[in-house]
Amino acid sequence: MTAFEGKVGLVQRVLPEYRAPFFNALGQACQHGLGVFAGEPRPDEMIKTADGLEQAQLTQGTNLHLFRGNLYVCLQIGLMRWLKSWDPDVLIVEANPRYLRTTAAVRWMGSHGRPVIGWGLGAPLISGPLAALRRRRRLHFLRQFDSLITYSQAGAAEYARLGIPAERIFVAANAVTPPPAHPMPARPLPARDQPARILFVGRLQARKQLDNLLRACTQLPEALQPTLVIVGDGPDRERLESLAMEIYPRAGFTGALYGEALAEQYRTADLFVLPGTGGLAIQQAMSYGLPVIAAEADGTQADLVRPANGWQVPPNNVPALQRALTDALSNIPALREMGAESYRIVAEEINLEQMVSVFIAALKRSVA
Repeated sequence: MTAFEGKVGLVQRVLPEYRAPFFNALGQACQHGLGVFAGEPRPDEMIKTADGLEQAQLTQGTNLHLFRGNLYVCLQIGLMRWLKSWDPDVLIVEANPRYLRTTAAVRWMGSHGRPVIGWGLGAPLISGPLAALRRRRRLHFLRQFDSLITYSQAGAAEYARLGIPAERIFVAANAVTPPPAHPMPARPLPARDQPARILFVGRLQARKQLDNLLRACTQLPEALQPTLVIVGDGPDRERLESLAMEIYPRAGFTGALYGEALAEQYRTADLFVLPGTGGLAIQQAMSYGLPVIAAEADGTQADLVRPANGWQVPPNNVPALQRALTDALSNIPALREMGAESYRIVAEEINLEQMVSVFIAALKRSVA
């Protein structure tokens, strides 16, 4: 892995615990240090945040969360004080205009002749009231960055469609784990009367659409109905447990698991399913050789989930999810081959090392 010979600042609204390995790896590659500024989430977000970083300096700010839904904005108190104190050669910020202090940080860096990199999902089409004005404002916001890093090829295409030059766009596929150090788990074919085991891992909230997964499982032929293991916790757990008890009692809820307990769930599963939005657990599941069914969402899934290792289905579409489950569970030998391709993808293409390499390339380009 190459290194960046400079001092880097990085601003996050919040620092989820699952991001700590990436920031530690990036910090190790920044020879003059990485400073990270982040605040706390809203209590109802139930995001488990990192307490500290081993290879970077974490500064806790104060987030003032204003309004809700489409009107939500965040004021990151203490950001400018941290920026002036850390005094980075390059700054990386989230490319999100809802974070109100970002523009001030960009201006301060510009006044000192230093570049700023925006890190975002992309720029999906805007429609509805005042769409033209909103598009102009977004383009003005994005053009202030020297480079843009996005999670997916879909996000890169959206930035390019706005006229951002291709040489300023970098794709760092979303990753939460390094290349697997463990061999792919050996999964013998199940006995004829043994149900397949489907795994979900994530926060239990409405946008994950787990109720759709429960309903899709009930619509499968009896011989294909799997054991469904749901790992995680969140505000929707009580409702989902009641629904499962009513319509699909083969579903079990473990609560949040970590470390070896979580790894064991991945090793003993046959298929990983993410019926709603999100997706960070997909890469982790693939590192254990699991094929994937994922709902189409923000485009990040498209780089991970391909016909060779899984299925993408339209969101909130129970019949489409049921058809994908039927295809998957009807041919377990083919499912094993798809799992091997999942393992190859995260071993060779999409992992923390590759993600850090893209960030280093963007940092070097910004100071060239």
